[in-house]
Amino acid sequence: MLDVGLTTFMILATSLVMLMTPGLAFFYGGLGCNKNILSIMMQSFVSMGIGTILWFAFGYSVCFSGNMSSGTDFFGIIGNFDKAFYHGITPSTLYSADKRFPEYIFIAYQMMFAIITPALITGAFINRVTFKSYVFFLIFWQIFVYYPFVHMIWGGGLLAEWGVFDFAGGITVHATAGFAALASVYFVGKRNHQKNEPNNIPLVAIGTALLWFGWYGFNAGSELAVNSITISSFLNTDTAASFAAITWLLIEWNTGKKKPTFIGLMTGAVAGLATITPAAGYVDIYSSAVIGIIAACGCFLAVKYKEKKGWDDALDVWGVHGMGGIIGTICLGFFANSTINSAIPNGLFFGGDGMLLFKECVAILFATTYAFGFTVLLFKIINRFIPVRVNDIDEELGLDLTHHGEVARQR
Repeated sequence: MLDVGLTTFMILATSLVMLMTPGLAFFYGGLGCNKNILSIMMQSFVSMGIGTILWFAFGYSVCFSGNMSSGTDFFGIIGNFDKAFYHGITPSTLYSADKRFPEYIFIAYQMMFAIITPALITGAFINRVTFKSYVFFLIFWQIFVYYPFVHMIWGGGLLAEWGVFDFAGGITVHATAGFAALASVYFVGKRNHQKNEPNNIPLVAIGTALLWFGWYGFNAGSELAVNSITISSFLNTDTAASFAAITWLLIEWNTGKKKPTFIGLMTGAVAGLATITPAAGYVDIYSSAVIGIIAACGCFLAVKYKEKKGWDDALDVWGVHGMGGIIGTICLGFFANSTINSAIPNGLFFGGDGMLLFKECVAILFATTYAFGFTVLLFKIINRFIPVRVNDIDEELGLDLTHHGEVARQR
């Protein structure tokens, strides 16, 4: 029998996560320069369309069909095609006997994660990548990076069987996307003009608000139930984001220009949100506050290190999302608390033997190395058929006009 309350909650959580992709488009669009607003926003919106089609065709099936314990997947790395085109699933099919909401909702919920993950990468190579090459990158990166890690961690695959935990996407979403972003910067090189200032900070604020709001569905919804863990992850999400935002503001206020900036406040919030993601349903409220502070310090240092090395990660995807995913996953090894969630062993600070920390570190090393290496390889392959880097004239005139024939603002 259908659980109406849980079904309603999961519809709401799915809607919140869907809202994050337009929120990301606003966030990136405001940070970009005037002549590239539409191109960066379009990269996020096109991910919604292509991501949905791929998920319908086989994405959902290869992520969530079969498992390693029963030998019904492919070596614990990827699932099978039993549910391709949603075969055998109807609107009345329940997700499971104990989670009595329609599987259709779970399909939609996980699809929103698949949509936003490659869209995160686009902030790194703003102004520099042709739209056609991005479309092919979007397709193949999802298939060969995102889908395997979802199955390995959330679909009963290799890493799940080994004992790796990731509550809502520190490894599967943020670490893989962040290091793919760094790899894309390595491949396409620097912009010709790197001093472009944000064109619309209020637009960034709208994007941040939508991301923060949507993140409640991203984290709390990942419990796939309404219980104490759901409530804990909801409050942990806001706590970590708030502590990170204020910590980043204070660091910025006392270093560099010695001014508290709105961009800094918002960047800190996103860093806190990304960092708490893998641990949201596994740690207590006090740990989430500490994780927020660590997130701001760690991600701030990562951004400064990027600047020192001269890496042109335009919108700090690696420093905020990539390093946020790493920091949050490592923090999980220290702060995991089995009294909050009995599914996970205690972290090092709560009497654990250190094996959880070891496994989380191995998993994050594997995920980031693979995501970086495959991204470089994928861009090299695409570049043999389609130019990845835009030419200097198009970059100078802006991709909105030269690639899409549109402008965000009429002069």
